[in-house]
Amino acid sequence: MPKFYLTTPIYYPSGKFHIGTAYTTALASTIKRYKKARGFDVYMLTGMDEHGQKVQKVAEGRGKTPQEHVDEMADEAKKLWSLMEIEYDDFIRTTEERHTKVVEEIFDRLMEQGDIYKSEYEGWYCMPCETYFTETQLVDGKCPDCGREVKKMKEESYFFNMKKYADRLIKFYNDNPDFILPESRKNELFNNFLKPGLEDLCVSRTSFDWGVKVKKDQKHVVYVWLDALTNYITALGYLSDDDSLMKKYWPADLHIVGKDIIRFHGLYWPIFLMALDLPLPKQIYAHGFIMMKDGKMSKSKGNVIYPEPLIERYGLDAFKYFILREMSFGQDGTFTPEGFVERFNFDLCNDLGNLLNRTIGMINKYFGGEISSYPAEVSELDKELEEFSNNSIKQVEEQFDTYHISNAITETWNLVSRTNKYIDETAPWVLFKEEKTEELKSVMYHLVENLRRIAILINPYMKHTSEKMLNQLNIPEELRTWDSLADYDKLVNIKVTDKPEVLFARLETEPEIEVIKEMMKWKKLLL
Repeated sequence: MPKFYLTTPIYYPSGKFHIGTAYTTALASTIKRYKKARGFDVYMLTGMDEHGQKVQKVAEGRGKTPQEHVDEMADEAKKLWSLMEIEYDDFIRTTEERHTKVVEEIFDRLMEQGDIYKSEYEGWYCMPCETYFTETQLVDGKCPDCGREVKKMKEESYFFNMKKYADRLIKFYNDNPDFILPESRKNELFNNFLKPGLEDLCVSRTSFDWGVKVKKDQKHVVYVWLDALTNYITALGYLSDDDSLMKKYWPADLHIVGKDIIRFHGLYWPIFLMALDLPLPKQIYAHGFIMMKDGKMSKSKGNVIYPEPLIERYGLDAFKYFILREMSFGQDGTFTPEGFVERFNFDLCNDLGNLLNRTIGMINKYFGGEISSYPAEVSELDKELEEFSNNSIKQVEEQFDTYHISNAITETWNLVSRTNKYIDETAPWVLFKEEKTEELKSVMYHLVENLRRIAILINPYMKHTSEKMLNQLNIPEELRTWDSLADYDKLVNIKVTDKPEVLFARLETEPEIEVIKEMMKWKKLLL
């Protein structure tokens, strides 16, 4: 069985997770479900990045110790992933001993082999990003990543010798053109950082103490990225007594990250791995942001939307459908109440839900709810639909395989639309009236078969809707697998339900938009 190891970034616990974090995790979980359906042995890692000056300050502001704060945040994260039915295999926390002990050893090893040296750092520091910048890297005197104010700081630090590995990383980029996805992100890293020359990286701090101590110099704590990035291997047991997972799953097949942290994953992480003489991950995908109409989400603007109220009111499948479809590969997406209600009513209620209900209703009306077998004779329209359906499956698989999840969903909904159009083209009510029984049987068979396929195709991100569809159609278990998509003639003696359940109830547009706007003022926050 082929192996597949994928990871989310480990999330920073400075505040409650909004739909941006939920998107990243839902994306990873969707890819996992798809890969499992295709026969892969999949291992998915997520977790929290719990050290650093910002966490220490947030905890102090709450009257908590840093450990109390991150414990609460870890509980909140796990509750959210449970609500979202995220199928992760491990949740790594950087305050866990299985991580901190290995980080100490890694730092020590890199010092001993001359990759880390002590010096003094003076530069512009952005606390929210926990990153130093040179004067030339600033944008209008502010942080180039988040746009916030920076502070001039000077302190004794340890540095990682990035220059030592720069040429090797450039060669790796050239030899592995698909290492960073999308290509535009790779080009940014190459042109903005590798080509001008990498600066050595500050990897320790003395101005705060919430972090992993440098074993041979206890006044220093290991700085965020050398600590955080190594979670992908510490979680697998690297340098521990049991490294069986490391041997089984490393190198990672896919790291999923937001575009704001691709620099750390695309430059620093490969170099750390080179220094440790470990294989590099196969691919890193940097997705865009979920934006609001007035720009990035911000608590001060009052335009933040959280997953919980949306899921509780509209259901998990509708929530996942929206966020995954709105985010095109590598691009930013936009959340609006209007867009959410429109997707719900048109895509889910009208297109998919009505297709299922109409089909079940017609089969019950015309044939007592029964479909016997693949028709002996099929029309040209039937053949065209079969061909369209077969091609759709290929397209969906191609998009899934390259992580274009939004495109995969779009291709599936093209099949939904084509199947709805097929009803209009064949006019079953006319065939019934004219007593063209064999033609009508063929139409009903093709409708059920397409619905079966659609249900399987949406299963990675709409599990409950998929199961409801397959149950109402009474599809046998062996025809619910991804492999069974290759078949179009295996349905035999199907009896659909005589009490169809509505998949999605239509929303009243204007009132519902106002409800979602109120959700954006949701005050049930941890911080």
